[in-house]
Amino acid sequence: MKYSKFETELQVRPDDIDMNQHVHNSRYFDYVLAARYEQMEHNYRFPMQQFLSLGFGWVITKALVNYKRPLGLGDHFIVKTGITDLAAKGCTVGFEITNKKTGKLCCDGEFEYTMVNVNTGRSEIIPDWIIEHYTI
Repeated sequence: MKYSKFETELQVRPDDIDMNQHVHNSRYFDYVLAARYEQMEHNYRFPMQQFLSLGFGWVITKALVNYKRPLGLGDHFIVKTGITDLAAKGCTVGFEITNKKTGKLCCDGEFEYTMVNVNTGRSEIIPDWIIEHYTI
């Protein structure tokens, strides 16, 4: 099954910069997470707040980031994400972060997420009605 990819534009903030004067590697995780939250609300029409209110959450169980070139202070960039695989209890989300001005890839990778019950912290099988929200 093929899933849609969505784009979110963000900008590097002063507190994203490390001692080497480029974006600290940990901030790329934040960028993907911020993009996914925005895309859940605007593209999937299933905001994270609603997801949590139903007793579900996502936890990252694996992360892979391939760094290609740095982003610097004030750079605008595009975070493109999309589900690449959906399993019984989780999904894999692929991503690319591209410098908007140059069009060059800054990093790419994937996160594996497991769906959990926020009350128990245990993984759960993804209900069909949730899968329908992501199958667009």
